[in-house]
Amino acid sequence: MKRILLLGLAAVLVVVGGLGVVAVVVYSRADVSTVGELSFSQRLRIPPQLEPRADANGRRLFDLTLQQGRAELLPGTRADTWGVNGPYLGPTLRASRGDRLLMRVRNDLPETTTLHWHGMHLPAEADGGPHQMIEPGERWQPSWTVDQPAATLWYHPHLHGDTEDHVYRGVAGMFILDDPRSRALALPDDYGVDDIPVILQDPRLSDDGALEFSQGAISPIGRLGDETLVNGTSNPYLPVSSRRVRLRLLNASTARIYDVGFDDSRELLLIGTDGGLLEAPRPVRRVLLSPGERAEVVAEFRPGERAVLRSFEPDLGADFFNERFSGGDDSFDLLEVRAGRELPPAPAVPDRLSGERASLDPSESVRTRRFELSGSSSINGRSMDLGRIDEVVTSDTTEVWEVENGSDIPHSFHPHDVRFRVLEYAGGPPPAEASGLQDTVFVPPHETVRLVARFEDYTDPNVPYMFHCHVLDHEDQGMMGQLVVVEPGQEPGSPPSHEAASD
Repeated sequence: MKRILLLGLAAVLVVVGGLGVVAVVVYSRADVSTVGELSFSQRLRIPPQLEPRADANGRRLFDLTLQQGRAELLPGTRADTWGVNGPYLGPTLRASRGDRLLMRVRNDLPETTTLHWHGMHLPAEADGGPHQMIEPGERWQPSWTVDQPAATLWYHPHLHGDTEDHVYRGVAGMFILDDPRSRALALPDDYGVDDIPVILQDPRLSDDGALEFSQGAISPIGRLGDETLVNGTSNPYLPVSSRRVRLRLLNASTARIYDVGFDDSRELLLIGTDGGLLEAPRPVRRVLLSPGERAEVVAEFRPGERAVLRSFEPDLGADFFNERFSGGDDSFDLLEVRAGRELPPAPAVPDRLSGERASLDPSESVRTRRFELSGSSSINGRSMDLGRIDEVVTSDTTEVWEVENGSDIPHSFHPHDVRFRVLEYAGGPPPAEASGLQDTVFVPPHETVRLVARFEDYTDPNVPYMFHCHVLDHEDQGMMGQLVVVEPGQEPGSPPSHEAASD
């Protein structure tokens, strides 16, 4: 018997030792870096601006077709992809405050999907969330009037359970809003010349350039890729002919968090965040962007120089294990900027930009709500249910929301329809990239973010807006809830039924 016990113990030690070796190997290979490895051989693609036409009612009509295609994600190869009005990604949409819009969206994909206008203030029935499903071969035509300040927004699918997959395949694009105040400012504004969209993605590509849908054996935040694309371009370079260049940064990745700056740590002027321009520019070296977040920065270049836009190792605030397997030890060269030999003078960035942020006053709050993000699939202990209303908000009221990350892994938080102001971030003031108006905010593990928001204009007791983690794997797993905005004294109704669509 003693011999049997000794043999059993030896076998256990061998297994444990073997697992330890495997764990060490997996951990040692979990970080990714492309720093110093890129050739910067491909000129950066600039998504075309889609020109709308006027319909019979004077609305600006945008025709969008969601379609399959084959795109060159690696030079000389072709990948099966999805896109909008093309094989991969979509055109940049542009509108101004006061414009009446009609979006005519046709789904030529083989699957049901949606198209959500991320960051847009609009009626819930036009929001493009999981209730506004577009079946294959069908068309969806939402309409609304733009009533918010100039900002860099974006659009992407939002089908419950499949958002990560549809965004990863390539359905996404930038949506720029203008207003009279922003147009009057001396800011770089020549699209594609000194006003550059920078759409960041991190696909996993096979040697033949195809999209891979696998993810790491240990992946607490979903699919992390091993290289980056900017505007769908690998190894990109950007020639510039202006001394000052505006970069509209968009984290369109499904899970990755970027810490963006230049390789020489030059000073940038942060002029805008998710919800629009800051009150005044802020000097920064880096900008941390969780999935869905945007930032506008102005960089200054010298004639003939080259500078590399880089994502440095982001500080995710996680423990030793989750930091590494959530991408906290990863770094990427994103884009090489090549300045022309002669750069004409450019006006200085104005000292004052916007006054919108001050309009959100926490002293006017009528209530405080708490949201606890737990694990990777629930908010306040409940997973997403399309048939359940989770929160009821009264129109034309201000609220304070306390969003707590009660888990060991990174999350980001995005409520639809509203822009908010961060009051307190992890026990202190917000970082620069969260100092303006936001619609998405990074919430580090075991920290709380307090924000103030005001709900106005649109009420509907039956059609909800979403609030969710914008790490899309978490959203798909159920880290999402629904809120309706109602008139004073009005009771919530029932969300639309999707039983027929799912049969």
